[in-house]
Amino acid sequence: MKLGLSIGYSGPHLEVPVALVQRAEELGYDSVWSAEAYGSDAITPLAFLAAKTSRIKLGTGIMQLAARTPANAAMSAASIDAMAGGGRFIAGLGVSGPQIVEGWYGQPWGRPYYRVKDYVAIMRKIFKREGPVTHEGREISLPYQGEGSAGLAKPLKSILHMNPDIPIYLATGGETMVKLTAEIADGWLPLGFVPGAMEEYRPWLEEGFRRAGNGKSLKDFTIQASVHVEVDDDVKSALARLKPEVALYVGGMGHRTKNFHNDVMVRRGFGDAAARIQELYLAGRKDEAIAAVPDEWVDLKSLVGPPARIRERYRAWEDSGADSLSVRSHQSEAIEVMAMAARLN
Repeated sequence: MKLGLSIGYSGPHLEVPVALVQRAEELGYDSVWSAEAYGSDAITPLAFLAAKTSRIKLGTGIMQLAARTPANAAMSAASIDAMAGGGRFIAGLGVSGPQIVEGWYGQPWGRPYYRVKDYVAIMRKIFKREGPVTHEGREISLPYQGEGSAGLAKPLKSILHMNPDIPIYLATGGETMVKLTAEIADGWLPLGFVPGAMEEYRPWLEEGFRRAGNGKSLKDFTIQASVHVEVDDDVKSALARLKPEVALYVGGMGHRTKNFHNDVMVRRGFGDAAARIQELYLAGRKDEAIAAVPDEWVDLKSLVGPPARIRERYRAWEDSGADSLSVRSHQSEAIEVMAMAARLN
């Protein structure tokens, strides 16, 4: 199994952990992943890291579709890939949720299935430069001829001769979108993936490969899972430090009726806890919401504790069906421990 390093998005201040990324590259990590929500963007830190590294792949986990047009996403990906020497960029895409799409970007939620399908198709046409780009989609079309159009649009072909094979990964979790991911994407950034989850996901992936109609299978596809890693001799303390983020996402990162993180927790058998966390969080009782997060849930989706415990529990992830595992940690010790567990060196 390959390892990646997830650096996430900023808090109040943007600090790109250059030394940590460089150490990960030295240890043999395959990739580094940025993110965006409604603060720092996912693209700019990777441009900075491209100049500070030489080999490690640069992935967005994720670029939010509403944040930029498919043409702009393709331009950004191709520009960084070229500056990094070629063959290093991974375009990870996702729709985010309706609160961010409509509340932050001012875009309609629309029909995410068709928006993703159109978005990926347009990006691939731009990368390949086989001709001026046109696309008649259910959600996105080029040239634009809708309301407010000047009627003067001209199909265009990228001036930059791009890497035509920049991989596109999709961040999805529900059945319909996972099938689409297997059909049209090069890789998958699964929401809520834990050891044992492939039993649920495999039929969906296989159906997507069948729809692709080109003999595609798991051997042509990358599953890039992610895991929190917290090194601490006190397991309870390590679990407790991860609970505020769980409470935020399960309780407050989305609407009461549409929260993908809450849905995943329910599907994994923690429905009562998910409902209670959301109830408390939305009532403003955040400390109680954090306390309501079960240790078992955090432990299932994380690797915490002393190095020996992390190495032992890593085996389940190695056998999970994922090809690569992104380490979510800012601890330098965690980066080292995971390199040893994965036998990178």
